[in-house]
Amino acid sequence: MPLLRRKTLILAKTETTYGTNSTPAGSDAVLVRNLDITPIEADVVNRDLIRPYYGNSDQLLANPRVRVTCEVELAGSGTAGTAPRYDALLKACGLASTVVASTSVTYAPVSSSFSSCTIVYNIDGVQHAVTGARGTFTMNCQLGQIPTLQFEMTGVYNTPTDTAQPAVTYAAQATPLIFRDGNTSAFSFFAYSGCLMSVNMQLSNSVVYRELVGCTKQVLITDRKPRSEEHTSELQS
Repeated sequence: MPLLRRKTLILAKTETTYGTNSTPAGSDAVLVRNLDITPIEADVVNRDLIRPYYGNSDQLLANPRVRVTCEVELAGSGTAGTAPRYDALLKACGLASTVVASTSVTYAPVSSSFSSCTIVYNIDGVQHAVTGARGTFTMNCQLGQIPTLQFEMTGVYNTPTDTAQPAVTYAAQATPLIFRDGNTSAFSFFAYSGCLMSVNMQLSNSVVYRELVGCTKQVLITDRKPRSEEHTSELQS
């Protein structure tokens, strides 16, 4: 029976111990769009055998890992002091959260003690668990469009299983607002104020997959060099 890719769900939950499945449930479902999954990404090693006939040598796969790219709408949970459902993804990108009950949730970059998360994606009953996931993201705000965060996550490969999709509840992701005047406050950059058309901010984490003999398979954040691009428009008299 063919799989229906439309029947796909994504779950994400912060891990207590790195690389140990945090067992995300239906209450950890995240609303995403533009989902792109590479179920197994690996370095290809050629055997390059010398033989008395033509043909390719076998190729072996080294350092198998999983890559998950998706977008979430840039909106809060809808409740002050409650983290959005994609909180686990933000923290797995090298951010730490500060929660003030009934008031606010703020995120700030850290350079040590990085969090990680388990990402589960289930495609019509075929379930993949990506453990030890870490990554980076890009914030995209275009005039007249829904602002988004585009995540690029890398995690440890685990053998897929035939598992029925859980019942999911989509909460803590408020309906987004269009990026436009009125919804977005005035723009200023240092001493300059202008008419903003778009802004793009890349967290630019350097993400490395490492698999050493006798050690835990790991996805490491080894550096961060954020950069942004703003596009403004001025009316000339």
